[in-house]
Amino acid sequence: MSGMTRGQCRAAVAIAAVTLGAAMWAKGGTVRADQVREVAVTGDQFAFLPARIEVQRDDLVRVTFHAGDVAHSFTIDAYRIAKRAEAGQTVTFEFRADTPGTHRIYCNLSNDDGCRRMHGELVVRAR
Repeated sequence: MSGMTRGQCRAAVAIAAVTLGAAMWAKGGTVRADQVREVAVTGDQFAFLPARIEVQRDDLVRVTFHAGDVAHSFTIDAYRIAKRAEAGQTVTFEFRADTPGTHRIYCNLSNDDGCRRMHGELVVRAR
């Protein structure tokens, strides 16, 4: 880039970067913003609603978990997640879905036999 001023060089580099990024995006390349997947889950009547969550690998998953009737937890061992919400309380948390497969969601509380029957699943699909 000889013969150019420093400002012209910076502008040329910026234009090249934007052009390359746009070309890769148009071809389905790897240039993309993080995919944030927002999910609202309720624990009520000893069930998770929805009982199944589907995301893509490497999505950033933001879960808003609400316990309706009594205290419940949202637990996924594969991701070391164990979030507790008291009756009527809501907790929000995030995790990166980096392990493809089907992962069990359950309530780890023992305050009622119904908690042991609370099951759901997180499905992480490969891109």
